[in-house]
Amino acid sequence: MKLHYYYAETDSIYIELNAADGVETREVADGVNIDLDATGNIVGIDIDHASAKLDLATLETTALPLRDLKAA
Repeated sequence: MKLHYYYAETDSIYIELNAADGVETREVADGVNIDLDATGNIVGIDIDHASAKLDLATLETTALPLRDLKAA
């Protein structure tokens, strides 16, 4: 899983759940879209105007079985 912050003009965050190619995008709420692969599995979540909808100041995980943690 990867978090990407994109596009200052739309203040978007993309949560990449796996590396599969998305073939369909569905809007599930205003400014929130999910990308689906060819079999209908969620591959990512795009959130526009993220700083107004989320607390981007902290990132917290609970009980994730992490093998590798990277920060850029």
